[in-house]
Amino acid sequence: MDAAQEATECPGCRRLAREVAQLKALVARLRQQIAHLTAALEEAQRAAKRQAAPFRKAEGPRTEPKKPGRKSGKRHGPHAHRKAIPPEQIDERYDAPLPKSCPHCGGAKLVETHAATQYQTEIPRRPIHREFTIHCGACRACGRRLQGRHPLQTSDALGAAASQLGPDAHAAFVILNKGLGLAHGKCQRFFQDVLGITIARATSVRSVLRTATKVEPAYEQVRIAVRQSKWVVPDETGWRVAARNAWLHTFVTAMATCYEIGDRSGDIAVRLLGEDWSGTLIHDGWSVYDGFRRAFHQQCVGHLQRRCQRLLETAVGGAVFLPRRVLELVDIAFAMRREWRGHRLSDDEQAEAGLVLSGHLEEAASGRFTYEPNRRLAQHILDHSLHWFWFLIDPSIDATNYRAEQAIRPAVVNRKVWGGNRTWRGAWAQGVLTSLLVTLFQRGHDVLSWFSAARRSLVPLPLPP
Repeated sequence: MDAAQEATECPGCRRLAREVAQLKALVARLRQQIAHLTAALEEAQRAAKRQAAPFRKAEGPRTEPKKPGRKSGKRHGPHAHRKAIPPEQIDERYDAPLPKSCPHCGGAKLVETHAATQYQTEIPRRPIHREFTIHCGACRACGRRLQGRHPLQTSDALGAAASQLGPDAHAAFVILNKGLGLAHGKCQRFFQDVLGITIARATSVRSVLRTATKVEPAYEQVRIAVRQSKWVVPDETGWRVAARNAWLHTFVTAMATCYEIGDRSGDIAVRLLGEDWSGTLIHDGWSVYDGFRRAFHQQCVGHLQRRCQRLLETAVGGAVFLPRRVLELVDIAFAMRREWRGHRLSDDEQAEAGLVLSGHLEEAASGRFTYEPNRRLAQHILDHSLHWFWFLIDPSIDATNYRAEQAIRPAVVNRKVWGGNRTWRGAWAQGVLTSLLVTLFQRGHDVLSWFSAARRSLVPLPLPP
């Protein structure tokens, strides 16, 4: 009998072999459970960070709450107050005489020493009712019917539809619903309670849709302005249309912002920019944007930082080296940008530093990693090796996509208030009006005045520069 047979027949060896097999099976189960829990933890952390996360706060007070009240010194912020200067126009004057008796002791011997002045600005609550006398006639040459039109009119309708709202009222619906996020029912309440104008909820709905139709040519100008920009910051978030899932896409430039609601695909970006667009895209790494082959790309460094910070919350041992090295290189890149902004570094020196840092980042991500999150992070870095520090090579662009995230945040709040759009026509109007609202604000124009003029105009009103 050879040694192998003796070991197999040995009771102690058989017991040890069974224990080894059981331990191997246990290790396999535990590894599978760890992988499942790690994936669940990453998903929960992403859900807590994204803008679509619920408003509800965590249970109980914070362990280290911030000190209440305003901060002292420079951190206090601006001291806002109304300036004590007379308004340019005084519409009403009132006199506030001394009381007949002292409210403290009841004495009637009062002596006036001087008179002071106080100013008050009040909201107008009395609606303006206008009557237009429409002169009608006909052309003797062609025989067609004609009627006059005043510059304040918003419609030529007569008869049963002769009662109209003014252009400022229609512009107010756009600001209240699309700009401030009030649902149409709340717009109705606002007009009734604040302005004293009785309307139906459907009036707000129809007004918004008609305004979107009137200003659609200006929306096309916004799209052209985005397409002609040297850099664009895109972002996207979930939306709801007709109780179904959709996506809101945002494209931000220095002087224009375009919103469009559709599906989660690259078709919207391709239709807006064109496949051959050759500017710079500053985005968060969505693979769709990689399809713009002729464009330069700046991956959002902020997303990379947050990803590394989340990894460090669970990584142990050697798994901390990669995220720490990435964060170190990002800090060096931001230090270089500060040196350049302080005129202590030239454009060429900053560009050279960007290329050197890109090489160091690629070197750090080229190793062998056993920790699965690190392996995915390294692959993501290598897939976009020249896109992380492009903001050092091109100083005119940002290092993060914060512009798009800030532009998309008000829309997310609106979605939480009234749940999206009930129809695709409403979703189209949402994109048109929101794009014009934000673009006009970017360009420093009076939103109410422009939309009011657009409702009065007989021809499409161009977008002001």
